[in-house]
Formats: sequence, C-alpha cells, structure tokens
Amino acid sequence: MGKITAAITGVGLYLPDYILTNEELSTMVDTSDEWIMSHIGVKTRHILKGEGVGTSYMGARAVINLLDKAGVDPMEVDLVICATVTPDMFFPSTGNLIADQAGCKNAFAYDVSAACSGFLFALTTGAKFIESGSCKKVVVVGADKMSTIVDYTDRSTCPIFGDGAAAVLLEPIRRVTVCWTKSCVRTARASCSFT
Repeated sequence: MGKITAAITGVGLYLPDYILTNEELSTMVDTSDEWIMSHIGVKTRHILKGEGVGTSYMGARAVINLLDKAGVDPMEVDLVICATVTPDMFFPSTGNLIADQAGCKNAFAYDVSAACSGFLFALTTGAKFIESGSCKKVVVVGADKMSTIVDYTDRSTCPIFGDGAAAVLLEPIRRVTVCWTKSCVRTARASCSFT
C-alpha cells in the first residue's frame, strides 16, 4: 500500500448578497473608484447584512454548498477547521457553530486564527489529520466578516476587505497523478476521476 496523502476533493463557497461598490465607498471615505482601481484593483466587495448573522452563518453555507456539490453526507465529516480572525465569539468556537449549522454532528471542530495565512495553516493541519489516518473527511473553512473590524475612515485599507466564506473537503488518496491542461491542473486518482 502507498502512503496516504490528503487531496482536496471538493470546494464550496458563500458570498453575501449585498455588494459595496467603489462609488458607495467613496461616499463614506475620501476615495474614488479611480484611486481604488489604480492602487488595489478592487471594484466591489460583498458585505454581510442582517441582525445576528456572522462568520459562522457564512461558513455554514459554504460547507453546505461544498457537501451538496461533493455528494457527501454531513454526518460523514470527521473534523471541521475554521480559519478566521472574526469569530462570532470566543466560546464556542466558530468551527463548532459551523459544524452544528451544517449538520456535521459527528465532527469535532475548532478555529485557527492567523490572519491571511490562517487558511493555509488550517489546510496543512487538516491534511495531517488525513495523512495520520485519524480522519477520513476533513472540512477546512476560511471565513471572515471583515466589515465588523474594518475602519471605514481609513482609505488605505477599507477598500481591500469584504465578507465571505469558502470551504474545501480533504480526503485520503493513495496515488496521485497530476496532468497539465491548457488552463488548469487536474488531479486523477485510482479510485475516482475528476471532471
């Protein structure tokens, strides 16, 4: 038998409906579409509106989207790791809230807080749980409600950030073949092929 390796076998996302445009942002802070586009190149950002909704709301929807697309029962998920710097609260963890809302009742869950590199740390940690054989299905979520911590009077940072969530499913594989195509890398494994 070959070495167990973790592979991303599914991807999901959630973006809030409300879109904050550069034009609207320019009414809040001394900036313009031209300045934002020339300095950072961002036209719009999604903002989560509504009472009582936070990072876990977006993260759970990204996980539900992921599991639906991957055809995975939430009860099969062993672990949920949430990378965030905007947790709903410190206790319970946002990962726990996401797992509960997404129906991952058999999973243990926790948060990783490392700002921009948090998702990479969470992904690496999730892969180690797969490679050790202790988990078969790990969901890694990157979710932030940056609008709650952004200073909308600071034109050098407020145009950069928005709200949203993405999730990936990690599963074990025994053999990996990487094939280069015109515009993407596709991974095929012995037990399953990707389209």
